Amino acid sequence: MAVPKSKTSKARKHTRRSNNWKVNTPAIVECPRCHEPKLAHRACKKCGYYDGKEIVVLEKKEKEAK
Repeated sequence: MAVPKSKTSKARKHTRRSNNWKVNTPAIVECPRCHEPKLAHRACKKCGYYDGKEIVVLEKKEKEAK
């Protein structure tokens, strides 16, 4: 049966476990249609387009069209 030769110190233990709590900054890119900042790989909140197609129909556009 495998038995550790010495006790694992608190610093070593906490260093090993700390990698689960890393936080990455969100990737913010410019919308190619309206040039507003948006999250990458998501539809633009201002114009509602993603990959050149209208994904989200916004209420502002409906009111402007009338």
